[in-house]
Amino acid sequence: MTRWTKIITAFTVLAACLLLSSCRPQAKPRGLTNPFFAMDTGTDRKHLSAKEQAEMLKELGYAGIGYSGLEGIDEMLKELDKRGLKMFNTYLSVAIDPGTKRYDPRLKETIKQLKGTDVLLWLTVKSRKFKPSATDGDPFAVEVITEIADMADQSGLKVALYPHVNAWVESVEDAVRVTKKVNRKNVGATFNLCHWLKVDDEKNMRPLMELAMPYLFVVTINGADSGDTNKMAWDRLIQTLDRGSFDTYKFLKTLKELGYTGPIGLQGYGIKTDARENLKRSMQAWRSLSERMAADEI
Repeated sequence: MTRWTKIITAFTVLAACLLLSSCRPQAKPRGLTNPFFAMDTGTDRKHLSAKEQAEMLKELGYAGIGYSGLEGIDEMLKELDKRGLKMFNTYLSVAIDPGTKRYDPRLKETIKQLKGTDVLLWLTVKSRKFKPSATDGDPFAVEVITEIADMADQSGLKVALYPHVNAWVESVEDAVRVTKKVNRKNVGATFNLCHWLKVDDEKNMRPLMELAMPYLFVVTINGADSGDTNKMAWDRLIQTLDRGSFDTYKFLKTLKELGYTGPIGLQGYGIKTDARENLKRSMQAWRSLSERMAADEI
């Protein structure tokens, strides 16, 4: 074998090895790899400044915050940016009734200011005229959500419908139905664990996740009790992540099996004990759930 033949052979073998390596299926990351953020329903926004909330979230290991409203967004963004954290969304109310003020007029300017931030507009959709889930409100909902979605698109932002008990968009099915009718790439749905438990049956979890998956932008979780959840008080449906008899592990594992890789927010509304302690307990539970899932995936 000549010197050049040896060189060519060596390069051929190397190229084959590289090709095989690139074609080999890559192992999926084990455990929970979703960005895990805390909603400001649990960060004691009433008593803590933006700086104090951001410092607390950074210290405890959260990826950022789920914000509410239009007030103070700039300040919170600055405090988050300083610490390498993210504002995942801001929670806003939208009305679909014709002839009424459908959303805060400041939203247009806020959307412009949020350009480049990737902050999701989280919409709870309400009505006084139409009952929860009533499909005769669909045309009016499509009109206002499309208007907001078009504004958001100009700033590179997305919109997610937030199912909320007693709102017009009350269920995950409502969010998916309206999302499909709006038919914009930047509009999607949310799966809120506590609100789902309040209006649905646990046995419907996987079919509902499968329905929502093509449109799912964000998920919220918390500890909760299992059983006849429709009749439970909120203090049983919203607990720290380490509490409650509901199988949160199964919920998260199902999400991962179905391919959900998006952000997951911690709901903390109404939990009366210390915010820092609540967030600490929930982060410890999140890490334990992730370790358990990673071990199961070996």
